[in-house]
Amino acid sequence: MKKYSFLLSLWLILLICLSISSAPSYASGIYAGKASVNITPPVPVAVGGQMYLRVAQKVDNPATANVLLLSSGSRKDAGATSVLVSCDLVIIDLNITHGVRALIVDKIPGIDTGKIVINAIHTHTAPEARDYVYVIPRDVIQVPEVRRYIVDQIVEAVLEAWNNQQKVSVAWGVDYAKVAYNRRATYEDGTAKMYGNTAVKEFRKIEGPEDESINTLFFWNAKGELVAAGINVACPAQIVEGRVTVNADYWHFVRQNMQKRFGKQVVVVGWIGAAGDQSPRPMYNKAAEYRMAQLRSGVAPKDLKMDGINFQTEIYLQEIADRITEAVVRTYEAVKADKQNDVILKHEVQHIDLPMRSITAEEYWAIKKELIADTIQGEEHSRKFYGRIGWNKRAIQRYENQQRVEHPLYNAEIHVLRIGDIVICTNPFELFTDYGVQMKARSKALQTFVIQLAGPGSYLPTAIAVKGGHYSAIPQSNLVGPEGGQVLVERTLQLVEDVWKEN
Repeated sequence: MKKYSFLLSLWLILLICLSISSAPSYASGIYAGKASVNITPPVPVAVGGQMYLRVAQKVDNPATANVLLLSSGSRKDAGATSVLVSCDLVIIDLNITHGVRALIVDKIPGIDTGKIVINAIHTHTAPEARDYVYVIPRDVIQVPEVRRYIVDQIVEAVLEAWNNQQKVSVAWGVDYAKVAYNRRATYEDGTAKMYGNTAVKEFRKIEGPEDESINTLFFWNAKGELVAAGINVACPAQIVEGRVTVNADYWHFVRQNMQKRFGKQVVVVGWIGAAGDQSPRPMYNKAAEYRMAQLRSGVAPKDLKMDGINFQTEIYLQEIADRITEAVVRTYEAVKADKQNDVILKHEVQHIDLPMRSITAEEYWAIKKELIADTIQGEEHSRKFYGRIGWNKRAIQRYENQQRVEHPLYNAEIHVLRIGDIVICTNPFELFTDYGVQMKARSKALQTFVIQLAGPGSYLPTAIAVKGGHYSAIPQSNLVGPEGGQVLVERTLQLVEDVWKEN
């Protein structure tokens, strides 16, 4: 009898072992490191985001890089490490990504540098790090030096995050806030215009959707202190985009709010969702919205300033930051009782080929005409509008390349990072919101964070936007068109499926 009992016990143990080996691979814990660093070089410095040169002599608030480093299994497991870096920049020039990866590989042996993701918040008042946009005056810091400074500072921040890793618990949630306004107005004749006038009789509708979700990822240390938060907002940081200063836009105020609420130890990683057709400034009801922003800020009714409504003020920056923070705090209060200590962490990276947007002969000649009009104006004009001239020249080069290559392709790096029941999906574009909505609606994850501008990509419009035309949906602005946008959606969702498969 004892013999049979012993054999039965062995058989039960074997069954348990088999069931464990075929189960999904759960991490024995999740470790996180965090850091924040100033990436603002000495002024004067050119600030990016417009077609004309602006040289900032003043820093309203610093451009920063905010780092979240994640690893599963054991502390300082370089091979299983993901690095997420959010920068207060207009886009991420590939020289920045390649520069950071090249320096990190020697400083953290064994790290998979392909899993270093760097995204931009798309502020138009950040140091310019691209060579091809402006002719920088000699008495202003030059772009290569700006870029070296930014790369060095990011590397130092990643190392700091690597060295301060600690075991954490994690939670996620979603709430809603009015931040994004679709900025494309459409008219009676079927045309569209970015920031178009909605107060004319020809106006018919706002072109596309607005995503008001605020997705947040929270990390706590062993003491129960909130140490980091990744906040995903489907709206670029473009409230003060016309200023001639360095300014991190609404994210600076979000960080201040979060640290005031949770402590100075909190690092806020800002992630812009699919928002190529969005703005944080309203397209209608402008007077009513700005009046409410002033009143909420404490302005007395008798002191309201409604002449020349100005959304590029500290009042409105704080207004938008408060809307975001209130949504994040509501989420925090709901999910803090659902902290996770052992979650799946999977990170997949792919380089995918997307069909480039074709340029028609008619479009080519229109671009050519615009280019000629700029180039015949003389050297001073050409220096002033160097960015616009280059923008048109690159489109002409693409058209000429189409004559040699039948189906030109754009290679895009995308990341899908699973953390427990949620997934983070990145792309390098100013991605129109419709594509992000598709990803969220069809994703297998409980909650899907979409991060745009994790790279240098251009606007990626919808077919409706291309039909309507104007700046964000014309060939000069689009390396990839709607056909490629749908391929991007499908390939991203396939990667989401892949990270949900059992090991």
